[in-house]
Amino acid sequence: MLNEKIAPGLKGQLQTLVCEHNVAGHVDKFSTPSMISLMERAAIAAVDPYLEEGQTSVGFEVNVRHLAPSDIGATVIAHAELVEVNRNRLNFNVEAYDGDRKIGEGTHRRAIIDRSR
Repeated sequence: MLNEKIAPGLKGQLQTLVCEHNVAGHVDKFSTPSMISLMERAAIAAVDPYLEEGQTSVGFEVNVRHLAPSDIGATVIAHAELVEVNRNRLNFNVEAYDGDRKIGEGTHRRAIIDRSR
């Protein structure tokens, strides 16, 4: 059973500093896997406060475009908005920004599951 507060419109946000730990080493720019991870964690932040005891969410689909590079020292902010709930499946629109410049966009899908299963 899902908490009725898990509904379209929930938003999550997370930020990170671009550093040697999250860049593509051959170009010293924010890596695509790091951007996707930040977007997924923003989606988690949107719904985690509303999960029932014993529940968690797991990602099962990511469809993202990395639009522009970000240099070491930049702050990247990911935004996730829940746009659809279908039983236990959640659909998010996700975006990432370096300042005012959009560097990534796409969709992410998660499922709410019982940890004990």
